[in-house]
Amino acid sequence: MTLLTDPTTTTTHRGRRLRRTPALRAMVRETRLAPSMLVAPLFVRAGRGIREEIASMPGQHRLSVDELAGEATRLLDAGVRSVLLFGLPASKDADGSGAWAADGIVQQAIRELRRAAGDDLVVIVDVCLCEYTSHGHCGVLRGESIDNDATLPLLARTATSLAEAGADVVAPSAMMDGQVAAVREALPDEPILAYAAKHASAFYGPFREAADSAPAFGDRRTYQMDPANGREALVEVLADVDEGADMIMVKPALPALDIVAAARDITNVPIAAYQVSGEYAAICAAAERGWLDRRAAALESLTAIARAGAGIVVTYFALEAAGWLRDEAGG
Repeated sequence: MTLLTDPTTTTTHRGRRLRRTPALRAMVRETRLAPSMLVAPLFVRAGRGIREEIASMPGQHRLSVDELAGEATRLLDAGVRSVLLFGLPASKDADGSGAWAADGIVQQAIRELRRAAGDDLVVIVDVCLCEYTSHGHCGVLRGESIDNDATLPLLARTATSLAEAGADVVAPSAMMDGQVAAVREALPDEPILAYAAKHASAFYGPFREAADSAPAFGDRRTYQMDPANGREALVEVLADVDEGADMIMVKPALPALDIVAAARDITNVPIAAYQVSGEYAAICAAAERGWLDRRAAALESLTAIARAGAGIVVTYFALEAAGWLRDEAGG
């Protein structure tokens, strides 16, 4: 069909007919965000009465366990019903044994959130060793290389400990081959959210400061994915589904929207996408300088992630975004 350029001519297509008012635009909106699809990452550390702002992530904090009840209340009141926990242990060792300790920092956090929020809050737990190892890598080392197969039972042991503490969902993120199968064998009835397509991204920098998890040497490119590889990402997605994942994660989100969309096309399991620390920090920094509108940029980016096919969005904007969405809805 050829569209005519003469404004006096009636054409078949006039998209502006449905854009005249905010109410009309809202009625025909294709992609709708809701607070219930947002997941708030939380960083939990040892101590009491601690709410420590993260310099590279304005508005985000490291929290002691006793601060979690208040945070859960704020999130639930805003309509956010899911959190993703990361721990900063008091000490570390070569194997990351704090990850599976019965009294580990995340295990304590799970029990506190269960006490404070019951089943109203979905508690998702990251299953990795990088925050607990003295070298900062995601698995057991042999020399300066990761021993993939020696790491698998430790990830399964960690997931079991977290599930026993009361986690709703375990989320293996170490990018070890076979990690989902190892966790599924240990936990046949536990929901698994697999970090399936996790790229070795430049956008993780602020997180590594927040979680004190930067590798002491080298990088993670031998086990995290090359950001240039899209087809390989889909192989990883299908492998994790075959191994028993109930949901899959794409990380980071905005640089991998094509992967989110392609994963939506090839699988029927729920898809999550993680708007990571660098994505959050970039918007915050630009907004602080007056270069972007923080609210508009955040909501547009979250909408893009949902439009690509993610039904679950992990984002540091979760609490703020839920409030903005409620304002837009007139609630």
